Amino acid sequence: MTFTFVSSPAFNFITSFGTQFGIPLQGDTLIIPPSMGQGSIRKIDLGPAFKLLIHQYTLNKELVLNRFPAEAPFDLISILFHSNELPISLTTPDSRVQLSRTSEFAVQIASADLESVARFPANVPINYTVVGLSSATFRQLLRAEPANQAIRSILNGDPGVLLYEPMGPDVRQLLDQLTNARQADDLTAFFYRIKVEELLYQVVAALLRRETHSHSPINRADSDQLFAVRATVLTDLSRPPHLPKLALMAGMSQTKLKALFRQVFGDSIYAHFQKARMVEAAHLLRQGYSVSDVGYRLGFTNLSHFSRVFASQHGVKPKTYAAGA
Repeated sequence: MTFTFVSSPAFNFITSFGTQFGIPLQGDTLIIPPSMGQGSIRKIDLGPAFKLLIHQYTLNKELVLNRFPAEAPFDLISILFHSNELPISLTTPDSRVQLSRTSEFAVQIASADLESVARFPANVPINYTVVGLSSATFRQLLRAEPANQAIRSILNGDPGVLLYEPMGPDVRQLLDQLTNARQADDLTAFFYRIKVEELLYQVVAALLRRETHSHSPINRADSDQLFAVRATVLTDLSRPPHLPKLALMAGMSQTKLKALFRQVFGDSIYAHFQKARMVEAAHLLRQGYSVSDVGYRLGFTNLSHFSRVFASQHGVKPKTYAAGA
C-alpha cells in the first residue's frame, strides 16, 4: 500500500488517508478495518498550527508513506517520534536504509520542503507519532530564543532543516502515556497538550546539547547520502568508520561530509559510531552474551578499554550492567 501526499497548510492526513483507502472517519480517528489489519490513526488538535497524529496499527501489507515537498513555502515543522521495537526504513526516495538498529528509538525533525519516504513492514506493530507545528508556535512555547544553531534554524523557518536525535527513556515514557491514553472528558485536550509540551521540552533539551555553529540547507541528494553514510557506519560495528572512503562514497569533500553529518545527527561520525556500538553492546548483554564475547564481537581487543567506553555511555561497567539486565 502506498499513500502519497504533498505538504500544504490545508492538508489533513487522516481525511486524505481515509478517502484513498475507503476508511470512514469516526470523529478524529480512523479505525483500520480487518481487511487491512488492525489499529488506528488519531488526530488531536492542540491549538492553532499545532497538531498531533498517533499511528498505532499492524497492517497486512507493507505501507509506504511518500511525502512530497510543499509546492509553495509555508511554515511547518514535523517532529516524528519513531518508537518501534523493530526498525522501519525512513529515508528519501533514492535510498532505503534502516532508521534504527537494535530497537533504537529516534526523533526526526524536518521542514516542509523536504521529501521523504517512510516504510512500515507488514505484520509488525507500528507506533509512530508526529507533532506538527509552526515555527511561530514553537517560538511562543519556548518564550525565548536559545543561542543554539539547531533551535534557531527551526525557529527561523530555515529551508532544508533535517535533525535526528536518539530518544532517551523520558521521551519513550511520555510517548507511552500519549499513545495509551484513552481519555474522553473535559480534560482530554489539556492532557494531550501538556504531554506534547513535555515531549518538545525533551527534544529541545537534547538539541541544546549540540555544538553545531552553522546551518546549511539539506537537499534531497545530501539527505540520501547522509543516511547512506550512516547506514554504512552502522553496518559493521566492529570496524571504525574510514572517513576518506565515506566521503568518496557520498561524493562530498571530507569537510562537507563531517559538517553535514554533525548538523543532522548532532555528533561526529566517529562519536555516532561509538554510541551505536555501545547501544549494541547493551543489547547483546541483555541477550545473555558474556562481556568478553560482546567486546570481541564489537572489535575491541582490549576488554579494559571496552569497559571504560561502555561505562562512559551507560554509567556502569558492562559486567554490572549485565548482572542487572
